[in-house]
Amino acid sequence: MIRSAERSDTETSASPPSAAVPQVLQTQHLGFSPEQLAALSAPLDRANVRQREQGRSRVSYLEGWQVIAEANRIFGFDGWQRQTIAVRCVAQAERTIGRDQKPGWGVTYTARVRITVTAGGLTPLLREGTGAGHGIDVDLGQAHESAIKEAETDAMKRALMTFGNPFGLALYDKAQRQVSSAAGQGDGAQRPPVIRPAAGAPSSAAAPPAQAHPQVTASTPAPSAPVDPGQVPLDAQTIQHLHSSLRTLPRPLLESLTSAFRKRFQVPDEAVTIADRINQKCHHDWIEAFLVQHQPGAD
Repeated sequence: MIRSAERSDTETSASPPSAAVPQVLQTQHLGFSPEQLAALSAPLDRANVRQREQGRSRVSYLEGWQVIAEANRIFGFDGWQRQTIAVRCVAQAERTIGRDQKPGWGVTYTARVRITVTAGGLTPLLREGTGAGHGIDVDLGQAHESAIKEAETDAMKRALMTFGNPFGLALYDKAQRQVSSAAGQGDGAQRPPVIRPAAGAPSSAAAPPAQAHPQVTASTPAPSAPVDPGQVPLDAQTIQHLHSSLRTLPRPLLESLTSAFRKRFQVPDEAVTIADRINQKCHHDWIEAFLVQHQPGAD
């Protein structure tokens, strides 16, 4: 044992100091896990892309709640933060609204948002984005509220876009070569949760062991048609938990959520409640993103 210890001490002292540095850095300063890197570099799912008319052309974009859901999935609920660092009203004027030409207001805001992402044991990453928002309403206060929210959401999306395709980077390529609809990558592909490395643990420890792909033979049944992940039904326990969480919300926030949910998912006015409409994964993700945006300190 003494000889072994002496030999170990000799080998340690004989090795150059610089040889140990990379190993220490690799242990103490970890970045994204392999799963996170794969998610960030994967093609954008075309099922998440929306389009709107802008001038004489159609513009592709991602909805704000979808971008927040992707950030939660890839970085983790506790792995990223959003902070509005500047907001400014740049225009306000009276205008007519709608076919009835009702008197109203048009308001425009600009905002700057900072995104902070914790990647393993590395120093938090900071990204910033600037966006604009427009509000049109017969009520001046409502016009201001709509413009501020739109500006902040636009700035947030621009900041997160720098992290890759899942946040809309692929849409800046006019050919959209990194927007995929292939089975397993695009429309209907079930996106697995991303594994994040624990602080101070090697990134390889977070990666699950590789599994061999089963051999496809003539007797292998054909795969079923891909299912839109947003249409996956929620289990009874998740629905009950959502209902319980919503009942604890302050009344103004609950009314705002209910109104926005009806508009987003086109719930008819004759429906007395939205409770029975919360039954799919897209509903769960939207409510989750809404609450993140409206939590104290989010603005």
